[in-house]
Formats: sequence, C-alpha cells, structure tokens
Amino acid sequence: MSQSAESPEAQGDASTAGMALRERLRFASFTFKRIPSGVATAEVLLEWVDGEAYLGTAQGVSSALGDLRIAADATLRAIADFSRGSATFEIGGVKALRAFDANVVIVSVLYRRDGKEQRLLGCHLADEDAMRSAVLATLQATNRILGIITRQA
Repeated sequence: MSQSAESPEAQGDASTAGMALRERLRFASFTFKRIPSGVATAEVLLEWVDGEAYLGTAQGVSSALGDLRIAADATLRAIADFSRGSATFEIGGVKALRAFDANVVIVSVLYRRDGKEQRLLGCHLADEDAMRSAVLATLQATNRILGIITRQA
C-alpha cells in the first residue's frame, strides 16, 4: 500500500478540527487539603480557550469515597461558574474500582437543561492520584456537553 502526502487544504482542515476540539474546558490545577478534624477541601481550576479561569471549591467530611465526591463536586462548581446557569450538573455517583488490572475512577453526572435530563459518564485511570482522577473523569463526562452549550450561546 502506498501513502500519499496530505494536500495543504487537507492539512488546514485537520488544524481546524483540532481547534474545534479545543473548545472545551481544560484542567489547569487541583489542590486537596485535609485538616485533623476530618474536613477536606478541594479546589479545581479550569481554563477556557482565551485564558479565562474558573475556580470551583467544595468541602466535606473526609473518607475514601467522600474525598472522590468532594473532588468531583469542586469540578462541577467550576463548570457551573463557566456555564453561568445555562445548565445544571449534579453528581450521580463516584466510584473507584479495579478493572483490567488498573485502578479506575468512574463519575456519573446528571445534566439538566431545558426540562430534559441526561446521564453523563466519565472515567480516568487512577494509578497515581484517585482524587485528581475524579476531577478528570468529571471533566471528561461533561466536556462534550459544554462544547455544545458554548456553540449554542
């Protein structure tokens, strides 16, 4: 089989497609603090195309599953700031599990807009940091919808 070089027009289409993919919130940073009283705080910073930043903060009682939920909730709060109330996102559930010899975090998000409800799912490999993976799984679940919201706005 032979391969041919792409024409400049095709390359332009590919770069345009890449730009369209960037119409999504991007993970910037995540911090998680636990104090001796058992309260945990998560802060998630997300960035948009033009450098706008959206901060979400959540707090709750620290526990193995509670920490994942707090991280996911902080992500949804940053997303709520970004969407400016045009849609509602709520955590349906967060779960860490072992699958295919890897640790995975799965997040279920309930999305409501214009009287309609949809369940969104995201997952991320969690071998290094399960709470950061909860943030990334939440972002993965919602990013496609956020791209649609911004194009409709």
